[in-house]
Amino acid sequence: MTTPDPISRFVEATNKGDTQAFLATFAEDAFLSDWGRSFRGREQIARWNQSDNIGVKSHLRIVGITPTEGGYRVRIAVKGEGFNGEGDMAFTLDGDRIASLVIT
Repeated sequence: MTTPDPISRFVEATNKGDTQAFLATFAEDAFLSDWGRSFRGREQIARWNQSDNIGVKSHLRIVGITPTEGGYRVRIAVKGEGFNGEGDMAFTLDGDRIASLVIT
């Protein structure tokens, strides 16, 4: 399956360490949940990005992607100075932006 553009841009921006491009992948009022910690809007997502993503030099690799009702479940391998290993990310898209991301 071809990876939807917003998800591809999310991974590419993370891997390049490009915070502005990363935040631009999200809708203005996007929701992000990381193992129960919730963030709403780009300002809060920027804080998560600094503490848990680009700020800890994460590098992402898509292992697999499955369409779901209303979105996509993406298996991601993560390396960096924070979490290392594989996990699932559930994306809901709104056009060319991420409306919600739930990490489990």
